[in-house]
Amino acid sequence: MARYVELRRHTDADGDILTQEGVRAATEIGARLRGDYDLFVSTGAQRATQTLACFLAALGERVGGGVIVETGLRSGSEERWREAYEKAGSGELDALRSADPELVAEDSATLGAALGRVVDALADGGRALVVGHSPTNEAAVFGLTGEIVGPISKGAGVLLIADDQGFRLETLD
Repeated sequence: MARYVELRRHTDADGDILTQEGVRAATEIGARLRGDYDLFVSTGAQRATQTLACFLAALGERVGGGVIVETGLRSGSEERWREAYEKAGSGELDALRSADPELVAEDSATLGAALGRVVDALADGGRALVVGHSPTNEAAVFGLTGEIVGPISKGAGVLLIADDQGFRLETLD
């Protein structure tokens, strides 16, 4: 049996607070979500938690596990990620690895372990919705699965499917 983690990027924000456009986008996305989640997970950043709140409000379902914070899904080196982005000129993980290989290697391992804890918290058939950041969502996927995903746009994401054969990824709008 598989476990499913929908990993999405927060919507448009000004600093750590969603803009009105970010709130509108998050509620529209929330209304389109499949539902039947067992757990909602935030990195602890207000913009991620606020996006989750909008998703949950628009979804209109009860989530038995509630909303939890997994701080391991948020990098403690956000400024260094910005510097790597400027140096790389791109949000592509391979470009960021070229710009700052130690940052990407270290943070990918830490972020991937945190994503693994979310997967492990789910029962067979369980589903979680995680809202985080870019490029650290991509680094978490890389750290857990070894697969590189392209930059995730605001509100979009990837579906991580964990089963006996390993991990599979699907892109989400």
